[in-house]
Amino acid sequence: MASLAFVPLSPDNPTVSLKRSTANPAPKDLTGLAVATFAGGCFWSNEETFEEVRGVTVVVSGYAGGTVKNPSYEDVASQRTGHAESVQVYYNPKQVTYQQLLDVFFLGAHNPTELNRQGPDTGPEYRSVAFYRSPQEKQLIEATIKRIDASHHYDAPIVTQVAPYTQFWTAEDYHQGYYRLHPTQGYIDHVSRPKVEKFRKAFPNLLKPAEVL
Repeated sequence: MASLAFVPLSPDNPTVSLKRSTANPAPKDLTGLAVATFAGGCFWSNEETFEEVRGVTVVVSGYAGGTVKNPSYEDVASQRTGHAESVQVYYNPKQVTYQQLLDVFFLGAHNPTELNRQGPDTGPEYRSVAFYRSPQEKQLIEATIKRIDASHHYDAPIVTQVAPYTQFWTAEDYHQGYYRLHPTQGYIDHVSRPKVEKFRKAFPNLLKPAEVL
């Protein structure tokens, strides 16, 4: 596996050296860490986006929100499992808050006004979902949606599902770290990269230093 890729950072700073693959497993020791789970279309760009947030330790691509145990990519794509492509975000709450992750999710990682789709990807497996683990997280999600809708940041209302977290199933190995491992792949170049660049432009204060990317 390659572990070095060069991708655009912004129009003003054309490249950043991404020195490590993001194909990392979930940490076994969760001491000092919290976990958040989001679904926002194809998990390749979502994984990269949250990997670049300071305070995030690991992001794993997978499936959540369905009823079938340990589904495959093909199972989820069949639209018979109820799952959505999702990311599990392991983060240090002393360095980045759940609210900040919500802001990234709703304002930088995807378009939460698209129902059962993200751009060219259509179907319920690409739906927008914010999974909560506590009543407090649910309140934060709902308040964030209300605030963004009231601001008219988007031309349409947010359609993100607010759902209780139940189970996350890790996706196949070849999906992990896909963004960096396949920088010249057509979908990455034309669909995923613009999403990541949108996040970088919107949240420069939350980016990890370039030397640790």
